[in-house]
Amino acid sequence: MSETTLISHCAPTLAGLKSGNLFTCYCPSLKEAVTVVRNWNAVTGPKGVRVRILRYSGSRVLIYVYRPAKLDADLSSPEARKLLKRYGYKGGSTDSYINTLAKKINRSGEFPHEIGLFLGYPPQDVKSFIENNGMNSAYTGYWKVYNDIDKARETFRKFSKCTHVYSRCMREGSTLDRLTVRNTASRVS
Repeated sequence: MSETTLISHCAPTLAGLKSGNLFTCYCPSLKEAVTVVRNWNAVTGPKGVRVRILRYSGSRVLIYVYRPAKLDADLSSPEARKLLKRYGYKGGSTDSYINTLAKKINRSGEFPHEIGLFLGYPPQDVKSFIENNGMNSAYTGYWKVYNDIDKARETFRKFSKCTHVYSRCMREGSTLDRLTVRNTASRVS
């Protein structure tokens, strides 16, 4: 588990373009994973980004990096709330929703389809993905798009550009602290 891995998988969230990213990586022990995540949170937390372990199994750790304020806004839309309720998410706090998500992942070992809501995907696309069993999308990029293809393409372009810029900055010696944007305004446009 390295800063390089975190930055390369989560640049759009670190830049404030996205409410959350997930990645899996190797870590020899849960104790080490907890220590690394605690250190990352010390750097990113003051800038409005949290890092959380969702699952640890067989030396593999599933890390969720998110912006609580942005995620709150995403999950508060009526369509997102309706989907969350339909799939067993109780309570109204973002933390309770994340706890439920983690329990579902740990119980089944798979990602529930509504996970897209936690990654900033449009609720309409998450709903359509579920209704179509992941089939019949109109476009595929960072997620399967069923609605507003033009907006999704522009979003994908921004995410790709951000990841490219952050990867270059990382190679040139930038640190996690430097690459984590304090507010949701983006460095990449």
